[in-house]
Amino acid sequence: MDPDETAARLGVAVEDVDRVRRLAGDLPSAPLPAKADAPAILDRLGVRPDDAAEIMAGWPDPDSPLWTPELRWLLDRSVALVRADLGGHGWLPPGPALPRDRGPAWRHLYAYAYLALVDVVRAYHRDHGVADAVSWTTLADLGRNLAIDRRMHGEGWPVMQSWLTLHARGAVYELGRLQHHRGDGAIDLHIPESGPLTPEAVTASLDEARAFFPRHFPDERFTAFACGSWLLDPQLREYLPEDSNIIRFQRRFELEPYEEPEGLDADVEVLRFAFRTLTTPLDRLPRRTALHRAVLDHLTAGRHWQWRRGRFPA
Repeated sequence: MDPDETAARLGVAVEDVDRVRRLAGDLPSAPLPAKADAPAILDRLGVRPDDAAEIMAGWPDPDSPLWTPELRWLLDRSVALVRADLGGHGWLPPGPALPRDRGPAWRHLYAYAYLALVDVVRAYHRDHGVADAVSWTTLADLGRNLAIDRRMHGEGWPVMQSWLTLHARGAVYELGRLQHHRGDGAIDLHIPESGPLTPEAVTASLDEARAFFPRHFPDERFTAFACGSWLLDPQLREYLPEDSNIIRFQRRFELEPYEEPEGLDADVEVLRFAFRTLTTPLDRLPRRTALHRAVLDHLTAGRHWQWRRGRFPA
């Protein structure tokens, strides 16, 4: 495998190919499920029919002309790369962002990698006594993210493909309203697109996590819940009422001193999560909710949002 030639044929930087080769080495990969079983698995993973149809159309059959040797190599080594960090909880891009307009094999390569890892991570869950229902609920974030990416016309996937390696390594668990991410001494909270962020739903999810992690990961000690998000930006209090779900969520946290995050633009993240678009002009975005109006009034006034981190005792 020549890195320069492989990178050129994939349309990515040679450094990206070298990274995959270095991290994956000759480590074991994992096979995809049988094609006949895939539709039922995709359904359990919450994948919508339109996305499932694309995934099935691009399936990497041995004789598929859609799959070049470079694509097959990247799929195999990306699975090995993620599998090698099973149980890890850090941010882990599975491979380079591909030019996804070249067809379903290119568009869904990392979805196929995720499918190959489903049985691997479910075995990891079983080893830790995690109920199968929790496994499937957690792993169904694939379908949620594919649907969001479709709404975003492909703008969201480069971030999502790395985010989903957390699920595939046993780092994230969806317990009620929140996703809980194992870390060093703290559980990081993530807020999926799954309904109102009511105080009651948040409290129930936190209580579930307080029982879940000592039971299934008794060797790991978590002393705090933490969160990094634009939703913790105190500037939102200028726009939203004190009894709003977002402000009540904020009040749970003690904020860390503000530091400009490296490689992350809070204004971009607000648009990603509040509007699910990165390219629509501000004057064409909807103003249906108080949050929409807050985001847009703030940005059109020439101000900027902040990505804030906070925590509270577990």
